[in-house]
Amino acid sequence: MQIGLELLAPARNAQIGIAAIDCGADAVYIAGPAFGARAAAGNEVTDIARLCRYAHLYGVKIHATVNTLLQGDELADAHRLMWDLYEAGVDVFIIQDLNLLALDLPPVELHASTQTAIRTPERARELAALGFSRLVLERQLTLEQIRAIRAAVPESCGLEFFIHGALCVGYSGQCYLSQYLTGRSANRGACAQACRSRYDLTDAEGHVLVRDQTLLSPRDIRFDGRVADLVAAGITSFKIEGRLKNASYVKNVVRHYRKVLDAFISAGPLYGRASAGRLEGGFTPDPDKTFGRGWTEALLDGRKEKMASGDAAKSLGEYIGEITAVKGRDITVRTGKLLSNGDGLSFVGRSDQVLGGRAETVSGSRVSLRDVAALTPGMRVYRNYDIRFEHELENNMPRRVIDVTIGWHSTRSASGPAGPGISPAGETVVTAVTEDGFRVEKRFADEAAVAEKPDMALDNLRRQLGKHTGPFAFSVGTVLADPVRFYPAAFLNGIRRELAAQLQALLENRPRNVVPHEPRPGAAVFNRSTLDVPEELMRSRYCIRWELGLCPKRCPVKPGMTPGVTPDLIGGDGPLYLVNQKNRLRLDFDCARCEMIVRT
Repeated sequence: MQIGLELLAPARNAQIGIAAIDCGADAVYIAGPAFGARAAAGNEVTDIARLCRYAHLYGVKIHATVNTLLQGDELADAHRLMWDLYEAGVDVFIIQDLNLLALDLPPVELHASTQTAIRTPERARELAALGFSRLVLERQLTLEQIRAIRAAVPESCGLEFFIHGALCVGYSGQCYLSQYLTGRSANRGACAQACRSRYDLTDAEGHVLVRDQTLLSPRDIRFDGRVADLVAAGITSFKIEGRLKNASYVKNVVRHYRKVLDAFISAGPLYGRASAGRLEGGFTPDPDKTFGRGWTEALLDGRKEKMASGDAAKSLGEYIGEITAVKGRDITVRTGKLLSNGDGLSFVGRSDQVLGGRAETVSGSRVSLRDVAALTPGMRVYRNYDIRFEHELENNMPRRVIDVTIGWHSTRSASGPAGPGISPAGETVVTAVTEDGFRVEKRFADEAAVAEKPDMALDNLRRQLGKHTGPFAFSVGTVLADPVRFYPAAFLNGIRRELAAQLQALLENRPRNVVPHEPRPGAAVFNRSTLDVPEELMRSRYCIRWELGLCPKRCPVKPGMTPGVTPDLIGGDGPLYLVNQKNRLRLDFDCARCEMIVRT
């Protein structure tokens, strides 16, 4: 039996969710009107119901996010919402607050959100014992840690891992930086992304060591080259980050990873897709052409590369060349790329400061901009908005089709009349079976005329029945006809359309996986997050000292620097500080665990 590998896509709204499905997603995660860990990405239950119907046509699962910490009467409100979403057709609930487990929950899969802080085998065992069908792992894990978690939980408990998108600098569910600085709690779905802000780095005496840098901003993860390693470690669900991203991002990234996973699956018999349907045609994906802060494989192989995004805390885009000349309002760009009017460009100089502009007019390698005052020859040029590619994403979507095999069985009635000029009465049964085994049929009393040219009649039957109708790609398999009859094209087309309508009604209402739950009073003691702001605002494997090449355990002293010059950076145990306007945050370094701690 094949193991299904799931490509899980984000959706800010139902329309983006449908686009993700059209581009090959096996599952979509989306929030209802509340409690979804992204306050700006809520959706009405009626919209979720519409998405579920479309998703179930292809066997795609809809994961509803109910993954904020709850307070006061919200527990009862969240409980009612979960039942409303279940009635709408949702297949999975992703939760953070374990208070919910004490309630009578809908009988579908429960997944433990990455917000529940799953980064050790011990934590994984706790949550698996509470009845979760799947664990969404912390993003800052190594392959070795993933393998250890896989070994610690039953095979029935699946593991999900983020494969592309933003990397939270702090451990998920245990970052209080936004709440401390702005009052907006990440555990309440309102993270202000304080990690993307600019800070000075100072020592205990106030000496500025680094000035005005995005010191807490990591690059985005991208694991398209590591699917085989992740599968071997025990991952079966590959999650794309981005419930606040736009449609073009979701389309492009989902289509890219669909190709990646399909290539892996086709290489051997052990693994298969987790949903039905294949893609025909459409745009060629390129993740470099949509949002990205630069790419990292984070800590998958241990701490081997720098993860800092530098000044690209937003999105640089794809590298296209460098400025060779600036004259008037024009720049000349040395590039092998085709530029277009309306392209969005980013410019990076020696100081790594990022500037931006929109190409007003393009003539070959010469680009006119509204403001070129800060641009100089030698600057690197990136394109963060490719207008031609955006049009391609909008106008050249792939078509997702379900392969359906038609069987035709036509027989003569034993008592029917026969003779010259008389059509023998009989019964015809036409079956349609989808690639994943769903079956419908049509029966009718058959008094069509016997074909004068049987071969031509059979060719016509196969041609008319073997067409696309809606989401279905029909082909004709077995044909048993005694006698061979002639049918007009309109009649055969009508049968095909009727079979398509039956299949659509059946698949949109395909049965869900029933997972009963017993209420678990006291499960809340296993919550690891809090609504209050603790003294330890954030703990992370991302380390500023390591990123700056100043780790006392791993990095040599740079030329020209001595421990006496920077005692807290080189070999000392003293704290450092991040300073942003009036805010001053203390940094401590737990070198035994290779972790950085941000404190009040």
